[in-house]
Amino acid sequence: MKGLILAGGSGRRLRPLTHTSAKQLVPIANRPILHYVIDDLVGVGITELGIVVGDTADEIRASVGDGSAWGATVTYIDQKAPLGLAHAVLVAKSFLGKGPFAMYLGDNMFEDSLDSVVAGFDGSGAAARLLLAKVEDPTTFGVAELGPGGAITALVEKPERPPSDLALVGVYLFGPRIHEAVRAIQPSARGELEITDAVQWLIDQGGVVEHRVLNGWWIDTGKKDPLLRCNELVLDTVLPLVDGAVDGQSSLDGPVRVERGAVVVDSRLVGPLIVGSGARVSASTVGPYVSVGANCRISRSTVERSVLMEDSRVDDVGLLTSSVLGREATVDGGEGFGAQPVSVLLGDHSVVNVGR
Repeated sequence: MKGLILAGGSGRRLRPLTHTSAKQLVPIANRPILHYVIDDLVGVGITELGIVVGDTADEIRASVGDGSAWGATVTYIDQKAPLGLAHAVLVAKSFLGKGPFAMYLGDNMFEDSLDSVVAGFDGSGAAARLLLAKVEDPTTFGVAELGPGGAITALVEKPERPPSDLALVGVYLFGPRIHEAVRAIQPSARGELEITDAVQWLIDQGGVVEHRVLNGWWIDTGKKDPLLRCNELVLDTVLPLVDGAVDGQSSLDGPVRVERGAVVVDSRLVGPLIVGSGARVSASTVGPYVSVGANCRISRSTVERSVLMEDSRVDDVGLLTSSVLGREATVDGGEGFGAQPVSVLLGDHSVVNVGR
């Protein structure tokens, strides 16, 4: 089975960060989201991967390379414009061939292994198998309607009266008939070829569409608050380790990871927390739930529940909370700013002087 990872799209919900960076490369616990996606697929034996890319293709190629770091092979597939998930399948036809494949959205993360999702699909005769999750408010999702035998009988987008509480999430398994389906459907009102329309076409043509239901958490990281929540969930699994330098005036509380080359001076670190290689923390309190990227600088500040991408700075800020800082971004409180909380979403190279 091959894997198709969707890593195009404009990331409008994470702007201004995604004006200059691929949303799939925003770090969770100091690793790009896309790397976790590759981990999941390789972990279930899917090592022949196609990555659909758009405007951020060069950045994604630089991050993933040829896939050899995972023991995988990667083919990059250009999508000239983000014209829908079914359009991504259409442009990937030559890579996918006639065999079954798993399609994974490159900005989604899951707690569960994909073992039970993938097991037995090849040779099952099903046209598709979808991954579903129970949600509190199905009216904001695409929702699956199930028949008596458990097969999906219809997909309903954001229904006023949901037929179930099972929402579609970002993993799909398809047999070869999906290629016929994506050619048969028409663009939706928003001008895209919708994968839900293609799946509905399979159902209408008599195809069996199976499903599996997630037991653990699932997060679409396309907005700031879900991204920060995902960072917290992953940091909860990180084991403590101190490979960097921590002076005698500093304290570490809870699971804290200080990577090689990092320096901590006269500071309090509260886990779960990662301080990346080359970072420097001085006269500050950092944590809980902070990912400090490589070569960041935090001085005379308090930082909690945030993601700091590499080379970013926080100086003289009383409390930076629930924030995402892009690469080489700076938040400066200035002298005497006090302890007013600050929450920001900054693109790469941004500078914010919150004390002025």
